[in-house]
Amino acid sequence: MKIVGGILIAFGLVDMIGSFTGLDVWSEWIGVNLPDVIWSWSAYIEIVLGYFLIKLDSADDLADDLA
Repeated sequence: MKIVGGILIAFGLVDMIGSFTGLDVWSEWIGVNLPDVIWSWSAYIEIVLGYFLIKLDSADDLADDLA
């Protein structure tokens, strides 16, 4: 989960930096045209999901250590 979370965070950062430089990662690289409302928040959504996956895995590791 930590690896997937890290990949999502990295992708979100590339998406965020790309949006400032005029690069549309979803449309140009992946070929998916997102609605404007989702497109403007996509980088933040990706970063938050990645962070959530990393924290979820850390909580599982802590629970395993306590058991």
